[in-house]
Amino acid sequence: MPSPELLLLAAALLAVTYCVFGLTGAGSTVLALPLLVQFLTLKFAVALLLLLDCAAGLVLISRTRRGVRIDELGRFLPFVLLGIGIGLVLLIKLPEGPLLTALGLFLLVYAGYGLLKKGKEIRISRAWSAPIGVTAGGLSALFGTGGVLMSLYIAGRVQEKSELRSTVAAAVLFNSGTRVILFGATGLLDEGLLLSALWLLPSMLIGLFIGQRLHAAVSAAAVLRAVYGVLLLAGASLLVRYAGGA
Repeated sequence: MPSPELLLLAAALLAVTYCVFGLTGAGSTVLALPLLVQFLTLKFAVALLLLLDCAAGLVLISRTRRGVRIDELGRFLPFVLLGIGIGLVLLIKLPEGPLLTALGLFLLVYAGYGLLKKGKEIRISRAWSAPIGVTAGGLSALFGTGGVLMSLYIAGRVQEKSELRSTVAAAVLFNSGTRVILFGATGLLDEGLLLSALWLLPSMLIGLFIGQRLHAAVSAAAVLRAVYGVLLLAGASLLVRYAGGA
């Protein structure tokens, strides 16, 4: 379990990142992880965010239970499950240096895409369920960031707004719940981690509450652009730190 000083620092970071999540509906893990791995191990940070994301997902799904597109999830989620299994093996077996280098590259690509996209509606064929599902599952197990691809795929398949929100929430909750079971079975959820997550839970809830309250007053688009800027810096920092084998 991290020291009290590190937990206080993590609490402050998580309050901010979950405020972004409450404000925009995205960005919690992908923003929090590159900041937490500056002072926590990758495995610990990924598992910690998994537990907090699962709690946040339960809060959100309680409000969006209707309209879930079971037909779309039934084809997509088995591939996500396969990807989670592959990613979990890599997380356990590979050293942190190459994984954090890969995370840095992912952040640069994701932030660059976020800054350059024009908001056009994209239709995605069902044929993409396999490659996107496996990749999303792998990124979820490795870094907790697979929700980005899952949301993009479902948005390309489901156009009705309420169905889209419900289906994404259900997919993310399935993803998180599956990883909780698998992480627990492989010993990644130890007592110190569970106590840390419990200690940090209020920070997550406070950030989520503040973000939802600010939703009407703050431009989500402006916040997301700031988030993408932070992610560019975080990705570059990880590459400088680990790409050279440090």
